[in-house]
Amino acid sequence: MGQAREVMDQLTEALTTHQDPKTIGNLFAEDAVAHTPDGGEIRGRENIAEYWRQMTDAVPEGRYEPLSAFEVGDTAIDEGIYSGRNTGPLALPDGTTLPATHKDITLHGVDFAKVENGQITSYRLYFDQMEFLGQLGLLPEELKQ
Repeated sequence: MGQAREVMDQLTEALTTHQDPKTIGNLFAEDAVAHTPDGGEIRGRENIAEYWRQMTDAVPEGRYEPLSAFEVGDTAIDEGIYSGRNTGPLALPDGTTLPATHKDITLHGVDFAKVENGQITSYRLYFDQMEFLGQLGLLPEELKQ
């Protein structure tokens, strides 16, 4: 197992099993860049850590079931199922928050982490944002499937 895989596994652990905002922040380089479906491009360790803090606050007992894990050079790639119950406020891209819906979510996702010198420098997360909003009951009737 290489460094990228180790760092990605530490991130997954800090986001789920043993939620730890400080560890999450320390896993990212100071000038790291992340791309997420709901947050867009996020620049800098502190901003990325804040993105994840909001998610762990919204789903404080989130779980992750790995489906595939790869490492190619300096990049770790994970595919899995993230699930939990929304029991905390949910931050929206416009800066407002919604109160907890108390609904269960199950999201299939893929993430990529490029690691240099023991820290993530580039991170990409993919999941179906419409599915996420639908499971929370936040989609207008005309958009529900």
